[in-house]
Amino acid sequence: MRESAAERHDRLLALVRERGTARVAELAERLGVSPVTARRDVEALAAQGLLDRVHGQVSWPGGRGAPGAARPGEGLVLGLLAPSATYYFAEVIRGAHEAAARAGARLVLRVSDYRPEEDRARTEGLLAAGAEGVLVAPGWRGPEDRLAYGDWLAELPVPAVLLERRAEPGSPLDGLDRVVSDHGHGVLLALRHLLGLGHATPLLVARGDSPTALAVRAGYAEALGTLGLKEPRPVIESVPAEADPEGFERAVRALYEAVRSGLAGAALVHNDVDAIEIVQRLAELGVRVPQDLALIAYDDEVAALADTPLTAVAPPKRQVGRYAAELLVERLTEDAAGAAGDSGSGEEAPRRHLSLLPRLRVRDSCGMRLTSSA
Repeated sequence: MRESAAERHDRLLALVRERGTARVAELAERLGVSPVTARRDVEALAAQGLLDRVHGQVSWPGGRGAPGAARPGEGLVLGLLAPSATYYFAEVIRGAHEAAARAGARLVLRVSDYRPEEDRARTEGLLAAGAEGVLVAPGWRGPEDRLAYGDWLAELPVPAVLLERRAEPGSPLDGLDRVVSDHGHGVLLALRHLLGLGHATPLLVARGDSPTALAVRAGYAEALGTLGLKEPRPVIESVPAEADPEGFERAVRALYEAVRSGLAGAALVHNDVDAIEIVQRLAELGVRVPQDLALIAYDDEVAALADTPLTAVAPPKRQVGRYAAELLVERLTEDAAGAAGDSGSGEEAPRRHLSLLPRLRVRDSCGMRLTSSA
């Protein structure tokens, strides 16, 4: 299997940490890559503050501990299971990788491609590769997957942190540490922004094929209640245009009819890719964004790259990965201290459920505040 950039970065950081200083040409040779690739990797890691770079050489940052100086996670191996290494989860992985590197730990990645039936085997592969603790974002698509492929997580023999996934309240999984984005808060930010511009109750156009999509749907219903609004009509079911062209066209037509009939002048769309393609198709039908429809996308992966840059809800993906890795390192170092008899009171630290708030990034797709005509 081809080595990922994140795995190569782990090896590069380990080499520099071991030597203290190394030439880029030497790193290229040891990593088995071209000098151009090694230089690009060094530049990326230096930009993140993980390495110092001067005149063709790189060194371990002195401010984060020189070689031989102990750090909390020095020498640890962390495992990360993600459903994807692209789009949303690329930033989660990047955040976890950065935090692991800062702690002196190595991060090992496995990807499930949203096949929850393979999650357990891939996690066991991480343990076989030496992982002493794991960050797990199961490949669940809906509640049925969580019920069918979730219990094993609570039985792992090493500390585990659940990533961007919520457990059924009271279930064994609910006793695990977890770090998630508060998508309900993100939806509320979007609806408040649209209402503040003078729009009536915004529509929701959303998929139903991932935990994030389902959380956005649940957040929409909750936000309507919080804001004292009535749901104007059922959620418009969205599907990927390339996978189901007919289903995608039905979603576009439903939104088109809502705009043309005056039922809605604003919408929240999950996700970015669907939002961009919907805007393009609506333009072909004569509905313009933002003139006829104010629109906010959810995810903020590529929303800024649309012809009309899209206002978007941005979950704190990178921070989710970072906080989760830091929490796992803390658990592992606590366990090590306890085994050495240095645990203080001897009480196990309570498990934590960290919920991080998304932000709203305002761009052009919502237009200006509406004004009433005299």
